[in-house]
Amino acid sequence: MPPRKLYFENVRVGDELPAMAKSPIDRVQLARYAAATNDYNPLNIDELQAKAIGMPSVVSPSTLGLGFLGQLVTDWARGGQVKKASARFTRMLWPGDTLVCKGRVSDRWGEGGKYHVELDVWAENQKGELVVRGNVTLKVFYSFEDE
Repeated sequence: MPPRKLYFENVRVGDELPAMAKSPIDRVQLARYAAATNDYNPLNIDELQAKAIGMPSVVSPSTLGLGFLGQLVTDWARGGQVKKASARFTRMLWPGDTLVCKGRVSDRWGEGGKYHVELDVWAENQKGELVVRGNVTLKVFYSFEDE
């Protein structure tokens, strides 16, 4: 039986999304991400190029962390529609970084038969440092009967 959908009647401001820990970022993941996005930026895949400009190693695309936040939200939202999303990258991601994605319900409102849930979402590295922070607005059904 698939998990139940997320309904407005079951969400409260302050509710925490279950934290999602990701495996350490590695070179294979960076190569796969480059292929999936067709973005072969040498700073993300070529150690020599990255070191030539003074970086300690290749750097992970920040959008990889954004993708992890997207996974957190869609796993939690169970059928909610993403209506708006924004993010700010605050720290570079490096091979070996282990991210934990977290979120919290920051607002909820309904008007005219349309119901929305707003989330604050963020990811921290293994040192507890913020690497990306964002906001997501979801449109959800009020209840099973409303669907």
